[in-house]
Amino acid sequence: MRLSTITHTAYVTTVVLSMITGATMLMASAALDEERAAVANRYAFDKASFELDVEIFHMTDKAREYVITGNEEYLEDYGVVAAALQDTEDRLQHMEDAGATEVELATLTEAIDQANRLTNDQRQAIKAFQSGDAETARDILFSDHYEAELDLINSDVLRFQALLDQRTATEIEQAIRASRIWKTISEIVLGLTALMFLGVLYFVLKRRILRPVSRLSDVVTRLADQDYDVDLSNFHNRDEIGDMAKAVRIFRENGLERRRLEEKLERDLKLKTVLSRMTHRMQACESKDEVADVVRLFLPAILPGCPGRLYLFEKTDNIMRQASEWLAPADSAARFGPMDCWALRRGTLHQHGADQPDMPCEHLRSAEGGPESGRERANAVSSVCVPLTAQREVIGLVYCEMPDGPAYQAHEHYIVMLAENISLSLANMGLREELQEQAMADSLTGLANRRQLEQRLGALLGDSQHTDRRVSCIMMDVDHFKMLNDTYGHDKGDDVLREIARILQSHTREDGLAFRYGGEEFVILLPGVETEDALLRAEAIRSDIAAHRFHHDGIVIDGVTASFGVSTSPDICPDTRLVTTADAALYESKANGRNRVTRGRMASSADKVA
Repeated sequence: MRLSTITHTAYVTTVVLSMITGATMLMASAALDEERAAVANRYAFDKASFELDVEIFHMTDKAREYVITGNEEYLEDYGVVAAALQDTEDRLQHMEDAGATEVELATLTEAIDQANRLTNDQRQAIKAFQSGDAETARDILFSDHYEAELDLINSDVLRFQALLDQRTATEIEQAIRASRIWKTISEIVLGLTALMFLGVLYFVLKRRILRPVSRLSDVVTRLADQDYDVDLSNFHNRDEIGDMAKAVRIFRENGLERRRLEEKLERDLKLKTVLSRMTHRMQACESKDEVADVVRLFLPAILPGCPGRLYLFEKTDNIMRQASEWLAPADSAARFGPMDCWALRRGTLHQHGADQPDMPCEHLRSAEGGPESGRERANAVSSVCVPLTAQREVIGLVYCEMPDGPAYQAHEHYIVMLAENISLSLANMGLREELQEQAMADSLTGLANRRQLEQRLGALLGDSQHTDRRVSCIMMDVDHFKMLNDTYGHDKGDDVLREIARILQSHTREDGLAFRYGGEEFVILLPGVETEDALLRAEAIRSDIAAHRFHHDGIVIDGVTASFGVSTSPDICPDTRLVTTADAALYESKANGRNRVTRGRMASSADKVA
């Protein structure tokens, strides 16, 4: 017989006996409820009858005090007590509904009638007193007949309470007796239930459970300690114990799988931590070379055993240039065109290998060793190329070599995450460089602006103090520029400024720095150039501008000239007055007729010291 049959039979029997036990306990509880209800009724009746007696006597006192003293306050108190008496009488009228007997009701009714008669006598006395007959009022309230009626009411109330006590005592005794009987029955049935349960439990434990459960308990304990090497081959029972052993076996298999998943999650958490640290480091980088160094340092930890390279796209040459590598990759050239990579062509991840046959990238075939050897290596090693993009523009490429199979599946997710983070870092850096370049450049001419002039001038003058190197400054202003704007319009004036900027760049490409100072004013810094050479340079620029033919919408403008001022530190002026001295020389050129170069005036010894 299976354990389930035994336990089901015992269960049904236990349920029946438990229901009997519950029913008897409910009956005992009902008997106790009857006892409590009798006591509650006794208390309510006793309280109501007592209030009737007290209020009758209270009304008598108030009525007597009123007819003796004539004080209206006693009459008001009498009215209040009379209203309370009326409420009490109303409550007593409903005692029949609460279970009062006929004898009790007759006694109580008689007391209420007598109370009403006394109330009528009291009102008659009050009415007599109010009409001026105080003597009659006192005779009514202090007569022997009135006192007898008071005593009669008191005796009726006492008799009602005695009857009530007698009935309540009987009901309580009956309820206690019934409760004891039902309690005894429930105890007997409960004892039978316990005996049957112990008998079945002893039989099952002794015959079918104790030994296998003991062995199974040892197995479960070892599994709880995560010892999943425990042996479960000795359990061949075809009953519930066998089913439990099967469940424990499944639990062991789930535990092994869970341990594998926990180990995987732990590895993933460590990799994500390293990836997060790498992302933070890349966000703090100031150049693409620093980003490449961060990638070279962190990639071996995130993708162990997967060598690779990071490429950055150079727009000027339209090539992918290797920025860093890790773990000595065998394939992929250091430089190649964007069309040599299928990932860059398709704009998504591209894998090629023995387990993932696909078109090999040309940059694998162009690796060192020739096309044939590169193709053989490409077929022997799985390669993964992930493009780095930002705003739909290619900014680089991540190339990795890895084994085929599950290892690639485990790493593919991290390769994509790495590519996204590297793309974001490079894009942010490019945006910062672009914003910085825009902040430092003049949007009209493309020259550096005044802000960059101040930075570069400070750096040059700081270096010159340590090396005694000369720094020359040329300040230039276009002559009669306002008149040119008024005559030809601002668009032509802007074209003239752009042409002059190109002339300045042609004269400062090797050793000078050209800046737009503001409006039609320009500044040229010549580090390491003596005063005489700076004057010659300024004269050459002046000659080119004067000889240049400016065109705008088919209109040729001749006669555009510029005035120049030249200063050199420390020969002519101190470092702090390099630009102001050149500016003063420029104004001197304008004052002397324009279209000329003027050398700045020599500063005094005191100015040089300053």
